[in-house]
Amino acid sequence: MNDQPERWSQATVHPDMWADPADDPRDDGASPEGELATLLNFLSGYRLTLRMKCEGLDPEQLARRSVPPSTMSLLGLIRHLAEVERDWITWITGEPLPKVYGRRDADFDEAVADQAVVDAAYADLEREQAAADAALARHPDLGERLPEDGIAVRELMVHRIEEYARHCGHADLLRECVDGRVGQ
Repeated sequence: MNDQPERWSQATVHPDMWADPADDPRDDGASPEGELATLLNFLSGYRLTLRMKCEGLDPEQLARRSVPPSTMSLLGLIRHLAEVERDWITWITGEPLPKVYGRRDADFDEAVADQAVVDAAYADLEREQAAADAALARHPDLGERLPEDGIAVRELMVHRIEEYARHCGHADLLRECVDGRVGQ
């Protein structure tokens, strides 16, 4: 008896991909011009990848935990990234903000299988992404040093991309465990 889901992908052209290249919403065919546009393009792509890895799942599937003792779940990742976006606003402005979910680790610990929690998590993520993007847009010079630790805007942008990329890797494994879906 095998309790693991069968691996699958919706792609037909390249079966190791999430979606066929012609159907992939992350690729509009245009190549960004300049360093800032390139960084923003990568950030946008990873943000969309995370959403794609979560699409089509119900609250129970989104809240399903990885292997114990980890509390990681797809829903927890969404909530965690909302929290991280809030932290970046503090880095950008130098003004500390309260945590989105209150206590430490609540982003994962309180990621429960409830549609209201799922809806709130997506709304929180969108709000915090927009706020961080707006705060950073006031600093178009990639070499400018920001108040929090004197980090350069460029370094913050790369860190944001790295954070999403790392968690998209987690999302790959979490999604495969939920229903067997695989792909880039």
